[in-house]
Amino acid sequence: MYINGEWLKGNDILKITNPVNGEIVGEVYQSGVKETEYAIKAAQDAFPAWAGLTAEQRSAYLYKVIDRLNERKEHLAQTITKEMGKPIVNARAEVNSTIAYFKWFLEEARRVYGEIIPSSFPNKRISVIKQPVGVVAAITPWNFPLSMGARKLGPALAVGCTVVLRPSREAPLSSLELVKILDEVGLPKGVVNLLIGGTKEIVDPIMASEVVRKISFTGSTDVGKVLTKQSADTLKRVSMELGGHAPFIVFDDADLDLAVEGAISSKFISAGQQCVCANRIYVHENIYNEFSRRFTERSKELVIGDGLNESTNIGPLVNSSAVTKVVEQVQDAVDKGAKLLCGGSYLEGEAFANGSFYPPTVLGDVTEEMVITYEETFGPVAPLIRFTTEEEVLQKANNTKYGLAAYFFTNDASRVHRVAERLEYGMVGINDPSPFTVQSPFGGIKESGVGREGGKQGIEDYLDIKTISHQFKL
Repeated sequence: MYINGEWLKGNDILKITNPVNGEIVGEVYQSGVKETEYAIKAAQDAFPAWAGLTAEQRSAYLYKVIDRLNERKEHLAQTITKEMGKPIVNARAEVNSTIAYFKWFLEEARRVYGEIIPSSFPNKRISVIKQPVGVVAAITPWNFPLSMGARKLGPALAVGCTVVLRPSREAPLSSLELVKILDEVGLPKGVVNLLIGGTKEIVDPIMASEVVRKISFTGSTDVGKVLTKQSADTLKRVSMELGGHAPFIVFDDADLDLAVEGAISSKFISAGQQCVCANRIYVHENIYNEFSRRFTERSKELVIGDGLNESTNIGPLVNSSAVTKVVEQVQDAVDKGAKLLCGGSYLEGEAFANGSFYPPTVLGDVTEEMVITYEETFGPVAPLIRFTTEEEVLQKANNTKYGLAAYFFTNDASRVHRVAERLEYGMVGINDPSPFTVQSPFGGIKESGVGREGGKQGIEDYLDIKTISHQFKL
């Protein structure tokens, strides 16, 4: 635990295991209710002084954080891979995005502008200023254990908020490394506090607290709904980046090579364990057979193994429960008539014996009644679905409670605008399997969440708007 500028021990130890082989890669102390209340109080006490600094003064700390992140890139990447399994190349990309988020928000904080509003009365002057919301609770997921912390801590710290950070118990080690850096650069006591532990011990006291003014959560839709309901009791500001069920549409005029590679990238990155991964791949009937053949061949070429190996394309799933869910979805699809084009069985051999591995799997002739078409997969399974018309595929793509990311591939300029505007998603990639940058807002609609992270919009959720009216004698 890191509370009020000090590293504290506890009685309950959590062992962190590598999903490749089940070996213990770290041990951390878990926090209780008492420690959570202490962390909230520390953040509350630190807030006035931190908020009172100028954006440039706060940025000076964050520039030092960036320097140390750059110095420890490989160590951080290996930590990510060991605790949650993603290939080292993807972990290195996550470290780079972590640096990019801190840099973007420390620069953007210097451009938090107010405004002067013309008054209807000659003896009044009206101004609007923006101020930090206060104490923020940040709850981060296991699939991006480092960069999601940066995407929340970056804007919060840059504008003057103080933070209680609670990473996932599945992968807290990279968050520990980040907080070590924050401590090393001399961040004032209480500005950032780190707690690891369960919902009752940490999240419930946070949600009940009147001191915590904002909750930023990345995780499942079900948990997001619970937190949103709990936030109503104290009217907390909420940012919810929740689940997705992304459609990936390939029209018959698409560049097939580009579409196949885009689908491979979108579906199998991090073994499909991203909320923006392609979950339903819709392919026009005129090109379905050719796309299916090429996509299956490429899927078979992917290398499965320990993420620390440079040649690995797909690492393990985060735990055995994740594997069980994937197995159940594949079996349901096959039972209902889907064709198993590749994968679909447990991996054999000593290298896979103690890990949570599942091979890249392609299902053909998938239909709408199969569970995989409406429940988020979070695994390396690609369902291929035929379609005939643009209207038909738009109806199918939008027929979900989720609205995070969507993708489509086409060379028809008019279709680009029609389809992009009609897809009911917060982010759309056109011939682009990765339309996500620090400069643009990240987030969904419908049950995929509220609020945005990244872009200039990502900093607004950490600011309150205050109107000031000054009346005087003429």
